[in-house]
Amino acid sequence: MSDPRAPGDEDTPDRAVAAIVDGLVERGWAIDEAFLPPEEVVRLAAESRNLWQDGDFQQAAIGAGAERRIRPEIRRDHVLWLTAEEATPSQRRYFARVELLRQAANAALYLGLFDFEAHLTVYPPGAFYRRHLDRFRAVAARTVSLILYLNEDWPDDAGGALRLSLDELDEAGEGPTRDIPPRGGTLVAFLSDRFYHEVLPATRERLSLTGWLKTRE
Repeated sequence: MSDPRAPGDEDTPDRAVAAIVDGLVERGWAIDEAFLPPEEVVRLAAESRNLWQDGDFQQAAIGAGAERRIRPEIRRDHVLWLTAEEATPSQRRYFARVELLRQAANAALYLGLFDFEAHLTVYPPGAFYRRHLDRFRAVAARTVSLILYLNEDWPDDAGGALRLSLDELDEAGEGPTRDIPPRGGTLVAFLSDRFYHEVLPATRERLSLTGWLKTRE
């Protein structure tokens, strides 16, 4: 999804982008609880719900190519891949923010980030995604994971947190973790090949826009 900026967008200083890059530099992960304003969250959430009701989502799989499988014991979310060509105005505005983040991350970390791929995600009530890394042999280009939550007025007792391992490559899951509620407007960023994470079940429908800044394949 190269150069996803909408016509007229300009690269301007951005506090949230700078803070996220600082977090990636210092510890490999970052959280911004107001990356998008509430009105943009509402627009993206409404689009996602409409597409979900229209049946445009597919059950998510794991693996790639010949190894691609639907494994409901591992993940039970549904996804709809996005393209720059078919993006709505709200999606294009978000992609423009991500483009600023891509440029800033490249300047600070020399990651060679080239592209962004993303999908809308719906977790029906009770759905989950077991502990995993976002980058593995079949998708080695994924470098920075970005999860934007689209859930307005998310209650504390609804569950659905992203549980992020804070120790790099903590495969056994024995180190400290942080639970991040999926509140609308929150962006979570982390190095895709370093941090295990999982999505805990929620008592209500859970929406996000999940993507990866990638190097060249």
